[in-house]
Amino acid sequence: MKKGSTDPVTRVFAWLAIAVIGLPIIAIFIKVPWSTFFTSIRGDGSLTAIKLSLWTSLLAALVCLILGVPLAWWLTRSSPRVSNIVRPIVLAPIALPPTVAGLALLGLLDRRGLLGTPIYKLFHWQMPFTVSAVIFAGVFVGLPFLVLVAESAFRQLPRDVQDAAVIDRATHGQVFRLIAIPQSRSGIVTGLVLAWARILGEFGATMMFAGSLPGTTQTWTMQIYQELSVSPDTAYALSLAMVLIAITVIFLLRKPLTQAFSR
Repeated sequence: MKKGSTDPVTRVFAWLAIAVIGLPIIAIFIKVPWSTFFTSIRGDGSLTAIKLSLWTSLLAALVCLILGVPLAWWLTRSSPRVSNIVRPIVLAPIALPPTVAGLALLGLLDRRGLLGTPIYKLFHWQMPFTVSAVIFAGVFVGLPFLVLVAESAFRQLPRDVQDAAVIDRATHGQVFRLIAIPQSRSGIVTGLVLAWARILGEFGATMMFAGSLPGTTQTWTMQIYQELSVSPDTAYALSLAMVLIAITVIFLLRKPLTQAFSR
């Protein structure tokens, strides 16, 4: 069969799907007031929110990398009985509604939360509605994406290379650090960038857990939400900037993503 050939019905539904996704994005491009685009983004409130989102999302992504890569490796090496129980829990935030994710974080870390109560009693400090809450919420929603892609990459490693290293008296830690990570670096980087993009665009969980305090916890997405009722032009300008980032990320990762999810 000739590559790229499809029946007419399939083509119709395919183009309908493209329209459902593409037209809203095109609408943002059309609605943006280009004459004031850069002025809107450079506004004090907008610039502060963008800077906050960038550095907190990068820090959260770094935490995801530090925690997620060992977790992904552990899932590939643990028994199926264990991994089949742990994996759904680890990946659950991908499917959780943002409000439920935010409520879960509050239930854990607010002043009356599972861990928040002893923390508050010991240190008289609580995480909700602080910059730390923004970062923690980012880790919660971003970590599953890194684990998902990194585990897929680890599972594709040639087992004979790992077995040969063990025969040569390499420790399990050395196999992980010197063989698994270097050979899976493309998948790890792909997962890291996806996690960062997800963290950067987070709204619901962060809103519930960290609030929207201008200059403190008001992130890029929250600024968009606020500007929608104050200055729609600014909201569209900020949204377009985020759309451009999303498209750029997916474009740069198109080949690694195809390889990761076609295995």
